[in-house]
Amino acid sequence: MIRFFLLLLVGLPGIAVSAGEPIRVLALGDSLTAGYGLPAEAAFPAQLERALQELGYPVQVINAGVSGDTSAGGLARLDWALADKPQLVIIELGANDALRGLPPQQTRQNLDAIISQLKQEQITVLLTGMRAPRNLGPDYYTKFDALYPQLAAQHQVAFYPFFLQDVATVDSFNQPDGLHPNPAGVERIVNGLLPTLLPLLKALSNP
Repeated sequence: MIRFFLLLLVGLPGIAVSAGEPIRVLALGDSLTAGYGLPAEAAFPAQLERALQELGYPVQVINAGVSGDTSAGGLARLDWALADKPQLVIIELGANDALRGLPPQQTRQNLDAIISQLKQEQITVLLTGMRAPRNLGPDYYTKFDALYPQLAAQHQVAFYPFFLQDVATVDSFNQPDGLHPNPAGVERIVNGLLPTLLPLLKALSNP
């Protein structure tokens, strides 16, 4: 039902994508993208691909998630990750930076470099935000949380404020570790992200 209303929201022309090569969407992230603790078919890239195909978008969602990865790790492997020549990249990085207490400015510099390279290569970007644990104190989490909307505004890229929106700290949507979403949690993430993602795919489908 949620996806039916999303069709109405973005307009039916998004369904009428011409036949041919699928739109390649790269999910660049950490364990939240990789699908830590989940079967491959329940991971974020797989669930997102199915949801988009159900909406009529011929897409291939590439899982470029690496468990434990930081923003520095994502930057270091960016060239390799782009070997599949995606037209759109979803960036989900930074959670491990915060868990390790790395300087927010360092995270910002890494994400800035990733976004800059993607834009230089004319790849559409969707940046997803992350929030630092509150036990790190307000000085840290205020700076960390703010770097995502600041980067989105600076680069004028699409932005989804919090990747784990309505999933973080909700027991029924997380695995026993309380950090990684279960299949139902991933589904909620996908449904939350779709309204931000669909207009980007529509633009790619109808250049």
